[in-house]
Amino acid sequence: MPVAWLSAISTSDVDSAGGKGASLGELRDAGLPVPPAFVVTAETYRAFIEEAGIADDLFEAVDVDSEDSAALASAEQRARELIVDTDIPERVESSILAAYDDFEGDPFVAVRSSATAEDLPDASFAGQQETFLNVDRADLLDRIKRCWASLFTQRAIYYRDQQGFDHETVDIAVVVQRMVDAEKSGVMFTRHPSTGEPEITVEAAWGLGEAVVSGAVSPDNYSYDREAESIETVTVATKKTMHVRDDETGETVERSVPDEKQDERVLDETELAELHSLGELVEDHYDQPQDVEWATSDGSIYLLQSRPITTIEGSADESRNDHADTDSGESGTSDVLVDGLGASPGTVTGTARVVGTLDQLDKVNQGDIIVTEMTTPDMVPAMKRAGALVTDEGGMTSHAAIVSRELGVPAVIGSENATSTLTDDQMVSVDGDRGVVADGHREPATDGEPQSASSGRPDGSAGGTKPMTATDIKVNVSIPEAAERAAATGADGVGLLRMEHMVLSTNKTPQQYVDDHGEEAFVNTLTDSMRTVAEAFYPRPVRVRTLDAPSDEFRQLEGGDDEPSEHNPMLGYRGIRRSLEEPETFKLQLRAFKKLYEMGYDSLELMLPLVTDAEDVHRATALLREVGIDPEKRDWGVMVETPASALCIEELCETGLDFVSFGTNDLTQYTLAVDRNNGTVADRYDELHPAVMGLLHDVIETCREYDVSTSICGQAASKPRMIQELVDAGITSVSVNVDAVHDAQREAKRVEQRLILESVRD
Repeated sequence: MPVAWLSAISTSDVDSAGGKGASLGELRDAGLPVPPAFVVTAETYRAFIEEAGIADDLFEAVDVDSEDSAALASAEQRARELIVDTDIPERVESSILAAYDDFEGDPFVAVRSSATAEDLPDASFAGQQETFLNVDRADLLDRIKRCWASLFTQRAIYYRDQQGFDHETVDIAVVVQRMVDAEKSGVMFTRHPSTGEPEITVEAAWGLGEAVVSGAVSPDNYSYDREAESIETVTVATKKTMHVRDDETGETVERSVPDEKQDERVLDETELAELHSLGELVEDHYDQPQDVEWATSDGSIYLLQSRPITTIEGSADESRNDHADTDSGESGTSDVLVDGLGASPGTVTGTARVVGTLDQLDKVNQGDIIVTEMTTPDMVPAMKRAGALVTDEGGMTSHAAIVSRELGVPAVIGSENATSTLTDDQMVSVDGDRGVVADGHREPATDGEPQSASSGRPDGSAGGTKPMTATDIKVNVSIPEAAERAAATGADGVGLLRMEHMVLSTNKTPQQYVDDHGEEAFVNTLTDSMRTVAEAFYPRPVRVRTLDAPSDEFRQLEGGDDEPSEHNPMLGYRGIRRSLEEPETFKLQLRAFKKLYEMGYDSLELMLPLVTDAEDVHRATALLREVGIDPEKRDWGVMVETPASALCIEELCETGLDFVSFGTNDLTQYTLAVDRNNGTVADRYDELHPAVMGLLHDVIETCREYDVSTSICGQAASKPRMIQELVDAGITSVSVNVDAVHDAQREAKRVEQRLILESVRD
């Protein structure tokens, strides 16, 4: 479906909802105050560029040398033209506008990019894509296309190249969220963003939060000591400007803050206490430090986004050591030229370069100190060359601070007067821990090169050793190109590799592909894709689900004109139903499995989707035998996605299958009669409903009696409570998205340890 409401989204849906959308869905599911929103899915973007025939031109346009500024500018312009000048298919437009109309009162909305590679544990991608505020219905579709186009801004192309992300494999979703007409807004870190110390840092300003995030205003800064449970510091800044909605035009505009409020404290004790409570809840839910955007309206606080803090791992001890060094000997404050907020740790001595406009970035050489009023995302290439950064404006959560920490570049933010105090070619020493800039001649560089006392750079390693669990923690793989990254998580195998993604990537229906290229070419296409994943994980098992694309997805492909028109394709011609009605196409899929078995990839497991009863299975296994696959010698199983299959589980076990895997997305909506993509009833969608949980428990119990393995691969698999319930019930494995593997491992280990402890006590 083109859109999905937050109620149907969680952190396991990054591939569909992007990082921002998945996080918002998770926050809403946890009962936290999130404004209503829906997501135009990443699949919709991918279908748009493929169906319009612009994908090849798009990826060719952005395949440039990212260090060449002129080439980057040309690539951005061409990509924007291709996307913005192409019409969105009418059926997609209708779905988007219908979802918007489900909001009450024809409201203004925020249209926010949500790429599938953003807000990751090791890369925030801060500021890489666009956000549009105060958008009305008339401009909604245009802003969505501009969000899609922002996937290919100069800064986004450059950043992905530097981070090693393939442009062709990164998709983008768009969050359409009811606007909070903010009176106050800001950002909250649940741990100190540089040191990881247990304190909550809150930054606040008047009006909309874009002024804080962009660094256009130096916000108030509040720190709350979580161990002492008390406010530690309150720094009230002079806030000269704010972003607000113009009542006449509806546009976001910059206004001067009234004189009496410029030096007024933004947050009172009660608001800080509430933010502290919300911060604790968010961090507890994700079980890791979070960077949270918030806003207030009519006395209520709303959470607008949450992402993991990507820069503090392993830095707390280093930071303390740095303080010990700089607080002794010759490091007094007598030579301090400028002071501000220490936003990114480390100490660097180098030559200052005062940058007033983007065209002055060329004068920044390797190791120089950038001194500027505020940064923009377009300055990232120069920031990567720089030894350190100093700004007049911005706070701990501004773009400058976030990117500096991720790049490992020491930074002093919000100094107010750096650009007027420091001069070009001046030798300065930047201390990103204490937030000071001093005369650099007191610490001369060796051999003429800028020296760093401490880079402050995170080591980028995975957080600790992999927890040992009796429950296998596997990973879902959407596209073969993601296999190596998925394998690097240490997952115990692949719990779900979807064959339909391999087919949809050809932009042709299976029959059309066979007509154009022949049966053997189709089999080879599937074989190559499956082999890529099997190779990356071998000898760990890889569970591949046979084709399960609904008719509306096939209709978008070349050759899809003859697809049936169904009122609800999710209840129609898909899964094993289609495979049994089109046995020749199904046998081509099976031939790909056979080919890989013959190559020695015995780790492959074959999974049948949307089975209803044992009759479906008997018919399918007969076709396996026809192509030469012996079900007695290969591991195979079925998806339990319908109440019928759950209620017939004993008959299914008697067919000789090796495993069953729960698809909670379908099982929940079929059990509760709730279309999770229907905004009118989506709030009733609940994978943890007692009826759904009862079916899961019954299936696990029966499968244990028959020595049949059980797994879960739906979006609910990453929810801590779901893991607790199912590990407690004896599930064999849990399969989650790449970003959730480590959390699932830790959660399973906690549950298993509790069960062991309880058994000992009994």
